[in-house]
Amino acid sequence: MKFRVLFLKDYLLNSGQMYGNLRTDKGHGAQDRPKNAQPIIPYIYMMVLHPRYKRYFRQTLSFGVIWLAFGLVYVFLEFGLLGQLESYPSTGNKYDFTASLLYTSLISFLTGLIQGGIEVLWLKRRFAKFSLGKKIVLKSIFYLSFLVLFLISLTLMVNAQRYSSGVFDSEVLESLVHFIREFAFWSVIIYTGVILNVALFFSEMEEYLGYGALHNYALGKYHRPKQEIRIFMFLDMKSSTTIAETMGHTKYFDLIKAYYADMTDAILETSGQIYQYVGDEIVVSWSKSEGLYQQNCIRCFEKIVKAFEKKKDCYLNQFGLVPEFKAGFHLGEVTTGEIGILKKDLIYTGDVLNTTARIQAECNTYDAKALISGNLLVELQQKNPIACTEIGALILRGKQEYVTLFSLVLE
Repeated sequence: MKFRVLFLKDYLLNSGQMYGNLRTDKGHGAQDRPKNAQPIIPYIYMMVLHPRYKRYFRQTLSFGVIWLAFGLVYVFLEFGLLGQLESYPSTGNKYDFTASLLYTSLISFLTGLIQGGIEVLWLKRRFAKFSLGKKIVLKSIFYLSFLVLFLISLTLMVNAQRYSSGVFDSEVLESLVHFIREFAFWSVIIYTGVILNVALFFSEMEEYLGYGALHNYALGKYHRPKQEIRIFMFLDMKSSTTIAETMGHTKYFDLIKAYYADMTDAILETSGQIYQYVGDEIVVSWSKSEGLYQQNCIRCFEKIVKAFEKKKDCYLNQFGLVPEFKAGFHLGEVTTGEIGILKKDLIYTGDVLNTTARIQAECNTYDAKALISGNLLVELQQKNPIACTEIGALILRGKQEYVTLFSLVLE
């Protein structure tokens, strides 16, 4: 089988296949701009932040938004109860709606960002191995302790400004002590505790349902089915049945858990979305723009391979083997939408999924680590050509049309 680095023009001319989203000048063989060229703005946005930090930013921002929403509710409830009063009946402290709206909104949003930053960058990893219930309880204790100190500090600063005096002035300290003894202080603690736990629960559910899934459900993004072009990678462990029988299901479960965990960074760093875990197979998906950007879909597989090479000794010591895997890649249109009554789920339907599974199954036949469809390769080769070997046009099992396959050559 002849090895070659395939360029877009080479493939179009040699294979004699023309895909609908490309045009070539017959007279000079030059490439023209793709008809379905993607807008440049998403690419600019993706270049601004690394996928990992984009995810961190969005997760942190969600905490800020949740806190801001509850802060605004608090301000308007307070205004509805106090009306035109100029002071708080329980404490005698001055009340001004405009100041309350400004301070509460700003501080609520900043508090949410602080909690989000602590959670995303530090605390989430430390509690990763705890059950959901333990995570919520222990994190709540930590955050509530922090909030009590924060609210005391905030009260000192606000009262110092209102009374035009120092933070530790006797009048300011007396006002603080009086506030702490009143129910008003503890009502704030209880209310902020509720916000804190809502934000925590939202964050944890994001982890359980998959990144972005909760937002999609809440906003009804796929309440009505949508058609979109997506890239899929079906990655399957080799000889998994034999491995499971040899080591037993308990140890095999530990292997699978470690196996998927070590793929996390590669998927995260290439903007991948985990669609399904099916036993020892994982299905990763990208929108067309994100998957093609800097060849994210291919780089994901390459990063996974490198991750397992680095952890080779760990797997040998713990399990007596290093998992090997194979992958199939394809691009196509799917219908995306919500299904289910007793249990909601977001699914993709379309021939691309079945075809990708069939492409992955051909890896054994051609002793390939990864196979790519011609449709996807044409799109990938427009920017930075990748090294691969042509397998040829095949009729996959259960299919009637030929699909041209290429074997990925890893660097």
